[in-house]
Amino acid sequence: MLVFFKNLAKERLVIWNLAKNDCTARFASSGLGVIWSFLTPLMTILVFWFVFQVGFKNAPIQNVPFMVWYIPAFLSWNYFSETLIQVTSSLREYKYLVTKVNFEVSIIPLIKVISYAFIHFAFIFFIVFINLLYGQKITIYYFQSIYYFFCMIMLLSSLGWLLSSVAAFIPDVVNVIGIVIQIGFWATPIFWEPSTMNPIVQSILKLNPMFYICQGYRESFIYQVAFWERPFQTTYFWIFVLVILILGVKSFTKLRPQFDDVL
Repeated sequence: MLVFFKNLAKERLVIWNLAKNDCTARFASSGLGVIWSFLTPLMTILVFWFVFQVGFKNAPIQNVPFMVWYIPAFLSWNYFSETLIQVTSSLREYKYLVTKVNFEVSIIPLIKVISYAFIHFAFIFFIVFINLLYGQKITIYYFQSIYYFFCMIMLLSSLGWLLSSVAAFIPDVVNVIGIVIQIGFWATPIFWEPSTMNPIVQSILKLNPMFYICQGYRESFIYQVAFWERPFQTTYFWIFVLVILILGVKSFTKLRPQFDDVL
């Protein structure tokens, strides 16, 4: 583990530069370029605003306007779901780098995590803008969203090393992850308020690590609840991440010698 992370630290500048290149290369052939990264989620938000707030005239949720309540959780899930698919297939996408003798292959999943993080970080400012638009006051709790942002990066990195190493041998893993993401969307408090559900159901749904993050974004931008006020959820989340991290690093390290043969 120590050697693994020591090698990552040595390649930090390479990771940063490749992540920037990956972010711009995704839209190099389009006229609007990186703007497309913002347009897709913004159009989704606009559609839901029209359907739920204009059409159905949804009442405020716990005295919070629907869009103010909805956007933080949706944008955090959007970053997670898009990036998880990309990190899972990252070794196949960058297989020309895998075959290089002196290249540190373990940085490839991180390239995707950081590349998509650029866009999500910009969306954090969009959340602040929407809150101001609806007359919400800026508080010091807004800075707590950086903590949950870090939580998501750690979760995605850990899953990335685990899933990408397996997907190198079993390409169908990418399709399986796509199905899991669809199910996870409804198992995450994006459209529903956890407090309205049966306590037993809540306990089961809280096993989903994105439950912690999506609620954390809301608690940072809306409810003003510090993460240390959720000691059991915070402890569970970091234990979950640590277990996945250990599994991911060990799997990646053990399977690395065979990547050249299967990719």
